[in-house]
Amino acid sequence: MSISTQETKKGIMICGHGSRDKDAEREFGLVAEGLKARFPDLPVEYGFLEFSAPNIHMGLNSLIKQGVNDIYAIPGMLFAATHAKNDIPSVLTTYQEKNDGLDMHYGRELGLQEDMIEAFQARIYESLGLDPNNPPDELYDTMLVVVGRGTSDTSANAEAAKLTRIVNENMGFGWADTVYSGVTYPSVGVGLEKLVKLGFKRIVVAPYFLFTGRLIKRIQGYVDKVAQENPGIEFIQAHYLSDHERVIDAFENRVNEIMDGSLFNSAEETLMSSFKRRLAAGEVDVHHHHAEFVDPEDDTQGLSESDQKHEMTFGTIKAIDHSHSHAHEHSHSHDHSHGHHHHGHTHGHSHDHGHHHHGVYQHIGHPMGPRTMIGEGICCCFMGQFTEEILEQEKDRIEGDCSKAAQAHQR
Repeated sequence: MSISTQETKKGIMICGHGSRDKDAEREFGLVAEGLKARFPDLPVEYGFLEFSAPNIHMGLNSLIKQGVNDIYAIPGMLFAATHAKNDIPSVLTTYQEKNDGLDMHYGRELGLQEDMIEAFQARIYESLGLDPNNPPDELYDTMLVVVGRGTSDTSANAEAAKLTRIVNENMGFGWADTVYSGVTYPSVGVGLEKLVKLGFKRIVVAPYFLFTGRLIKRIQGYVDKVAQENPGIEFIQAHYLSDHERVIDAFENRVNEIMDGSLFNSAEETLMSSFKRRLAAGEVDVHHHHAEFVDPEDDTQGLSESDQKHEMTFGTIKAIDHSHSHAHEHSHSHDHSHGHHHHGHTHGHSHDHGHHHHGVYQHIGHPMGPRTMIGEGICCCFMGQFTEEILEQEKDRIEGDCSKAAQAHQR
């Protein structure tokens, strides 16, 4: 497809992960609306990697139909983990290659900008019934528990811990710690169970998430559970970030640093330049995503369609095999190909996939990690991550198919 370059027309593309939760889709759209107000003369579209519509290709197509030939793409991600580093650049690179004359500029993740920290602190103050513009000098009688996403990316996990320290010093909590709702440790439930022993009678649990979704519901489920077990402690749940004005400011900053060239004037490697360097070195591949694909190592979405079809019956431990080497063949008895993440499963039927390569998280079996959620009845999205060995070790705690009863799946 050839795009006219006679006149440069710029447009903004916000790239999200996607969720089966329709509220999450709606909330992501609110960010796009907020950016449209900041850039009234530019087309602004958004799209998702998976699960949701519009997907990224659809958003890009919409920009081109509006005459755009110079696109500023921003990852709608808090930290730079696999999706921001590999998956979105892969989609954008593929799309640009298919559209001659299209310029594509890829920005940075939201990161720990001052605007993001201020938005997070405002949500915490609001949960306490305090005015963010007139806060108290200290909150020494209160403990803060920040809930990070939790990924297999060490640096992204470390950024969540850094955020906790910054917010704690800014707001003056008596104590602060970090737990995670994803694949790393400590998990929300077991983390809270350890932290209540410090003796604080008021605990604020603050999820550092942009939008609602399965993980937010998982967090709420665990807070409710620990609160019921500890009636003498007041648990306060802060709201996630959503489309707070300072969040929109942070997105605007990321667009502006592309526009003014400051992103590319820095000696620091950008997300796209890093991706292209690693692509040239053969460390990553370019793949084709579509909105319906399922990343089986993503624990935000519930059981994947393939897992459901293959009856991952927890009671009998019909587990998916993660224990092999990630260079597998997916064989299914129907002929079609998908651009999926690489996910180390073997099933008894075959179709070929071009997959992204995700290593199994080295601490997936940590005693304070996701395995502590097994049998709790809160959420079962994480079950597909475990090796057969871990599931065998935990078989006594696995009872039935929790997707039918888990709290996080019903909210």
